[in-house]
Amino acid sequence: MPSPKGSSTHITAFVQALAIAGYQVDLLTPGDAHLPAQDHHAGARLLRVALDPALSMLRRATLFDAAVAAHLATHTYDLVHFRSIWGGLAALHAQPQYGYRTLFEVNGLPSIELKYHYPGLADGSSAAAALIAQLRAQEAMLIRQSDLLITPAAVTATFLASLGADPARLRVIPNGATPLADVPPPLQGDLPTLLYIGTLADWQGLHTLIAALPMVLAVRPVRLRIVGSGRSRQRRALAKLAAKLGVSEAVQVEEPVPHAEVADLIASADVCVAPLEPNDRNVTQGCCPIKVIEYMAAARPLVAANLPVVRELLREDVEGLLAIPGNPRDLARSILSLLDDPARAVAMGQRAAMRVRSSLTWQHAQQRLLAVYEQVFTSDNAKTGPGSVL
Repeated sequence: MPSPKGSSTHITAFVQALAIAGYQVDLLTPGDAHLPAQDHHAGARLLRVALDPALSMLRRATLFDAAVAAHLATHTYDLVHFRSIWGGLAALHAQPQYGYRTLFEVNGLPSIELKYHYPGLADGSSAAAALIAQLRAQEAMLIRQSDLLITPAAVTATFLASLGADPARLRVIPNGATPLADVPPPLQGDLPTLLYIGTLADWQGLHTLIAALPMVLAVRPVRLRIVGSGRSRQRRALAKLAAKLGVSEAVQVEEPVPHAEVADLIASADVCVAPLEPNDRNVTQGCCPIKVIEYMAAARPLVAANLPVVRELLREDVEGLLAIPGNPRDLARSILSLLDDPARAVAMGQRAAMRVRSSLTWQHAQQRLLAVYEQVFTSDNAKTGPGSVL
């Protein structure tokens, strides 16, 4: 923290809301030797746990969990709010000793998501199966025993309930975006730009997007910008596919930009795309793609995969177009239909921006979070106002 990723934007919005509301917030995050151990961010005291990037992910996670336990032994909090089992396990184990409340914010579970970052976990080996089973057991304990849970999507809330979460302790707070003061005009230049922003994770559907590009180029010239963080293997795989399909000259895979530059980046696009894959991460677990809301906030015409998590945010042919998930041909058709009808595309973008302003800004998310916190603290007879939060 901070970083260009959507999770950083989400954390910043939540921490800022809590600090403004009067909570004393400490933000404990992984870090490295190049960043200061203590800092301030969005009104919170930022404490970084230096972790050697050369260590394995699981080793770093174990060390972070131990750092959380050590921190809780020397600091007093009224509430511990965690976004992952890494650190959440330490917080739950220490709760009986220190007496704080716990809030588990579930954006994703490692038992589902890790195999997309580390394909070896999907190889069917007994070691991989044992690790996934252990993760599921730890997740289930946190889901059942945390005092309150929040999640950004109704799909995810349903999934958590299936894992044992008490619906009475579960709240949905969708992600948000910051609306633009001035809606950018449609571009439609000689070379229209298609834009994807976000990580290069395998669940994002970028192979489907590149596979759709030859069918788009067969009708009209375009360029595709893919902007986001990813592993070297992911960048190589995208470049290899583009070369195989003969579209390398039309594809730019770029490093992420600072969040302050995202709005201008989106405003420079003719059509924005969120081609999520129809897999267990997106369909069963669920998500709330910030990129979709940011596209909408910028009034950009957009095409997204027709998944339940997307339909929570926009309506087909009202605020955007929905393409068959994992289907390059239908994705190409949807993109071309927006490029071929600029007036329709502009109207959709304007309706999308209105939808964000009405219910999907970060301010809306902050207000919903503060309502949850107020419920937590008013249910504790010993606490009558904003307290201290980790």
